[in-house]
Amino acid sequence: MAVNENLRTPIVCVMGHVDHGKTSLLDNIRGSAVVSGEAGAITQHIGATEVPIESIVDKCGDPGLLNKFIVPGLLFIDTPGHHAFTTLRSRGGALADLAVVIVDINEGFKPQTIESLHILKQHKTPFIVVANKIDKIHGWNPQKGAPFLASYNKQSEHVRASLDTKFYEVIGELYNHGFSSDRYDRVADFQHNIGVIPISAMTGEGIPDLLMVLLGLAQRFLESNLHYDAEGPGVGTVLEVKEERGLGTTIDLILYDGTLRKGDTIVVGSLGEPIQTKVRAVLKPRVLSEINVEDKFKQVSKVTAAIGIKISAPNLDGALSGGSVRVATPETLDTVVEEVRSEVEDVQIDTDQSGITIKADTIGSLEALVNELRKEEIPIRKADVGDISNRDIVEVSAIEEPLHSVIVGFNVNILPDAKEKLQSTDVKLFMNDVIYRLIDDYKDWIKEQRAMSEKAISETIVKPAMFTIMPDCTFRQSKPAVVGVRIIGGVARTKVDVATEDGTVIGTIKGLQSHGENVGEARIGMEVAMSIDGPTVGRQIHEGDLLHANIPERHAKILEHELYDSLSADELEAMDAFLEIKRRDNPFWAK
Repeated sequence: MAVNENLRTPIVCVMGHVDHGKTSLLDNIRGSAVVSGEAGAITQHIGATEVPIESIVDKCGDPGLLNKFIVPGLLFIDTPGHHAFTTLRSRGGALADLAVVIVDINEGFKPQTIESLHILKQHKTPFIVVANKIDKIHGWNPQKGAPFLASYNKQSEHVRASLDTKFYEVIGELYNHGFSSDRYDRVADFQHNIGVIPISAMTGEGIPDLLMVLLGLAQRFLESNLHYDAEGPGVGTVLEVKEERGLGTTIDLILYDGTLRKGDTIVVGSLGEPIQTKVRAVLKPRVLSEINVEDKFKQVSKVTAAIGIKISAPNLDGALSGGSVRVATPETLDTVVEEVRSEVEDVQIDTDQSGITIKADTIGSLEALVNELRKEEIPIRKADVGDISNRDIVEVSAIEEPLHSVIVGFNVNILPDAKEKLQSTDVKLFMNDVIYRLIDDYKDWIKEQRAMSEKAISETIVKPAMFTIMPDCTFRQSKPAVVGVRIIGGVARTKVDVATEDGTVIGTIKGLQSHGENVGEARIGMEVAMSIDGPTVGRQIHEGDLLHANIPERHAKILEHELYDSLSADELEAMDAFLEIKRRDNPFWAK
């Protein structure tokens, strides 16, 4: 059966948790090593790889398959893996005809895996699950490139039993999230049951099965959706905006409908008015290479969906990653501009009145960053695309709240004049090209700042303390009185006023001695000599009396509302006892 010219290539979105092997899987299929060049080995931008039917047939090792399938091949989108990329993945899910959810069979489901399932359910996208890293099962005997069952049958009985246990944990997880599933070779109806394919992206085991199932699903369930009007106007989604030597600003995009030609007028989504421009060059990557790492493109006069391409055209500087690209004619131009404008308005980012400033290289990255910060309930004052400028530093340096005098930059540079300006300000700058590390760095800094702030406050605040004057331990009656005390709770410090059980302030702690040595403080359980300036033993104070550190009302408020969680159990007990004394006459004291 010949390939149908009006049947476009199915778009397959590869999704899942960071480090579970999405890019490694595609590396195996295309025989490349993209993963080693990624920051932290985590895909940061959507890539697209075209795998023609001939390559798939070759991978499966059955030349007879060429006449069995009518789709021209598969176009894989490799999405960023960290859960911060929900928005991009949502677009990936909407854009894709099929999806592959990859899970490490040894680690099981992670929040990002579950998130991927929810996105696919929301978009009603058919998918299969790949249980990766079977080669990491203890005792596994690798069979390079073999179909799963052929490899499985060559394993020892205990290794097969180990795989089966892990495999059915994956099946159980899918059931818990509302999906009926089984091993792919046992699934009769893929519309009602999810096929799960055990593979190794490193050894290639199970990958022939994966490709066969994807082709079968595309042909059986998607054929009607894959027909398109070859001469219809091209429609696509921008993957990335890039500066290319000799070409200026270009866009990488997935063309998912119609045809795009050199010389076409296109409308591209941007933060301002939609960009109207003419296609100067259509650049196609080599087969089996990924568009976002390709360096040898072939110029073509036209392309038809579905395909990943690069476009060179004037005025693309403001193009948005994740935005639409549509071919327009003079008759349809106004309508197309309005459609693209309304799409962009749907992804505008709401900001808070106060908060941190964030910069990212693309609108997709910006949305990802916003999504992650929102989950952490971190307020965002300004969110913008582009490198960090002098203006950004000046604006942020004027913010009075120290924890908001912050710029978080993802995959951007700091311009030279901004770098110079930064040195003379208190602006804190965080930059990284892996989002989750960026967020973790910021959160760690916040914790550190809060701890330092608490420590500074704590050192100036009068802490709660309860102590009793021990019997037969009056060493001096007055000027100052020197008595032996036992600390019942909290921390007694010098230069702190002392109050009796009825709240009367009778003097100030002048000094503390333990075993003949002067000490600055005494904690619960310690017995120390305390000199108190003001009272006379036998008049204002007596042996056996329970005394308290006198906490000023302003300090008591800070202790109760800001430092409460940092107080120990005995400090809390001393605090509660003192509050009870103060609130006998005034129930609203320190509230």
